[in-house]
Amino acid sequence: MTDPSEDLFLGEALVSRSAAAWRQSLAEQGPVATAAAARGAFAAALPLQGGGVFLAVDRFAQETLCWRRQGQNIAFAERADALGVTDIDNEAILDYLFFHMVPSPRTIFRGVQRLPAGHCALAQDGQIRIEPFAHPHFAPDARPRFDDLKAEFRQLLRQAVQTRLGQGTPACFLSGGTDSSTVAGHIKALAGEVHTYSIGFDAQGYDEMAYARMAAQHFGAKHHEYYVTPEDLVRSIAHVATAYDQPFGNSSALPSYYCALKAREDGVTRLLAGDGGDELFGGNSRYATQRLYGLYGRLPGLLRTAVIEPLLGIAGAQQVPLLRKGRNYVRDAKVPLPDRLGHYNLLNKLGLPQVLAPAFLAAMRPESIAQQQRDVWAMAQADNDLDRMLAYDWRYTLAESDLPKVRGTSRLAGMDVAYPFLDDALLAFSMRLPTHYKLRGFKLRWFFKEALRDFLPAAIITKQKKGFGLPFGVWATQHAGLKALASDSVRAFATRGVVRPEFAQQLLDDLLPAHPGYYGEMVWILMMLEQWLRGHAPDWRFEAGAAAARAE
Repeated sequence: MTDPSEDLFLGEALVSRSAAAWRQSLAEQGPVATAAAARGAFAAALPLQGGGVFLAVDRFAQETLCWRRQGQNIAFAERADALGVTDIDNEAILDYLFFHMVPSPRTIFRGVQRLPAGHCALAQDGQIRIEPFAHPHFAPDARPRFDDLKAEFRQLLRQAVQTRLGQGTPACFLSGGTDSSTVAGHIKALAGEVHTYSIGFDAQGYDEMAYARMAAQHFGAKHHEYYVTPEDLVRSIAHVATAYDQPFGNSSALPSYYCALKAREDGVTRLLAGDGGDELFGGNSRYATQRLYGLYGRLPGLLRTAVIEPLLGIAGAQQVPLLRKGRNYVRDAKVPLPDRLGHYNLLNKLGLPQVLAPAFLAAMRPESIAQQQRDVWAMAQADNDLDRMLAYDWRYTLAESDLPKVRGTSRLAGMDVAYPFLDDALLAFSMRLPTHYKLRGFKLRWFFKEALRDFLPAAIITKQKKGFGLPFGVWATQHAGLKALASDSVRAFATRGVVRPEFAQQLLDDLLPAHPGYYGEMVWILMMLEQWLRGHAPDWRFEAGAAAARAE
């Protein structure tokens, strides 16, 4: 825990201005303007003259700050587990099961909060006021000129990579996708050399190494590969799970760890990562999927209510595959965003009553999850669903999941990491792009790919994104050691009062063997939660009576 009387600056907080300049800005302009003027990846905590403290983290929470009340003071630290609290927040357990992480402002520890991305806080006189300073504001160019935008984009990309190269061996993660390949190519152009680090899997349908090799050869990279094995997972799952300050269930963390570890063994001290390209420029497949759902609302109301819906509602329609798909489409299309996104959540698909122990479910407020998502959705200043989805993903996909994955595992391996696509100028540029430059019809990240068509290999521009997806479910049904670790973890967690023991049994005995690629995700998140608890709160168990007493 940081001494509440001492400054805490992380990332680039002191690059553009000194601690004295931070304080002068606070005195003259206030907390929101002070935080909004900061650039890059940063976290800042400044105790104030006369008492109180100012906290701020960057627009994507590339650096993090956690805090809790300590009498009339505010204690703060980079990590949630550094603030001296061990009491587990039951609601955070439900959050984790839904999101596979604990989204801010809550943390796993009762009374400890994490400052959300793009927020600042001012604590004085026993009160704390938390405010956003970076509302996503989309203002598309009314008359875009492709050639001009392409030239500007390419220059901004070059500058973003250049400012993040640092000292030492120029190197980056390389999945073989458009983002990491773009970073690799710019490093080579700027530094004259680039070391690329890739992870492979000896599992059909999961290995992307061919594309990574293609990119490495195209740019003349010094390419390094490591194939993760089931034995690696058995050896490192507990190590990685407990290294996080709270439960974290993104399964790509293990491959990212081995990738960073390989680079560190080679003497690399900083890796650049390609995270952010999809979320700034429209590269995730769900953007096209949700556009397809949006088409239904554009049909004439009379056609929908007097023709389509009565036809799909006739007796026996559920038995006809085409009509059944039509009914499901209409059902989902009528649900507004962001609630519709919850239909794809594994916990919702399985059903809360089927997964969660009755006493635990009765003590929870599942509706709070949807309300938080609606609040985040409403923060974006945009006139269309696509841009709102991008801003929504800046919070939930980037700030809460992908960046903690890369940051946490890289630091565990002794590696610094930076993200060129999250450059402030690139972010501002992306918010000027018209929506049809991001998603043209159903073509993802149209502008990005067209602007780099003469830079990237054609096969990489046309490939589908996978990244470092882990074949855990497949391996957990085939490898004895991994199967034993997963089974032991899930069964042990089922004794903690959160999930129904019969569901845990069904998951391991029936669901996972039948569909390992799908249900492996649920096994993974339960296993990682159990492993984290063993390291941080081994005796914790949900007790309905204790939960009710705390609520009172």
